[in-house]
Amino acid sequence: MLAAGDITLGILAGGRGTRLGGIDKAWIVRGGVTQVQRLSQRFASEVSRTLVSANRDPERFESLGFTVVVDRMPGLGPIGGLDALAHACDTPWLLSLPVDLVFVNDCLIQTLASAGGQGACIEDDDGVQPLVALWNVEALRAAFPRPDLSVQSLQRDMGLARIRLTGVRLGNLNTPGDLAAADATLP
Repeated sequence: MLAAGDITLGILAGGRGTRLGGIDKAWIVRGGVTQVQRLSQRFASEVSRTLVSANRDPERFESLGFTVVVDRMPGLGPIGGLDALAHACDTPWLLSLPVDLVFVNDCLIQTLASAGGQGACIEDDDGVQPLVALWNVEALRAAFPRPDLSVQSLQRDMGLARIRLTGVRLGNLNTPGDLAAADATLP
């Protein structure tokens, strides 16, 4: 079992939100709390610190006390965010989560850590959730730079395990229907 001091939470909030008209999904509100705050609060006792990968409006995140990292190699999508998080991380393990994640079970970190090795990602009833992953930071740093921009390809190359959560849907806030189903509102 990993100790909180061994893990950094890396929230990937650098997307363009094109399916929702270009909004920054970090600021979607559910239950009076923004998505970025919701995820950070959820894991506060299980990680040593939180980093936010964000390429726009870093001052807004910083005003809430978040440490923001920007892509070292712009325009690469989630791979660029993972690279930036890995290089800013000062713990042996990085828990990555997309900012638009709807549900997180209580034992996510322990479940991911149980795979050992270089880390693991989740497969739920909707399919592979490659950004819901626990990464060995040293191995992740060594994987860059890379020509392939697929997160799943990166995970295969690194030998990350895939853990199947049967009967679970983590969900993402990608469409107006997703927002309605999660009782979420736009910023």
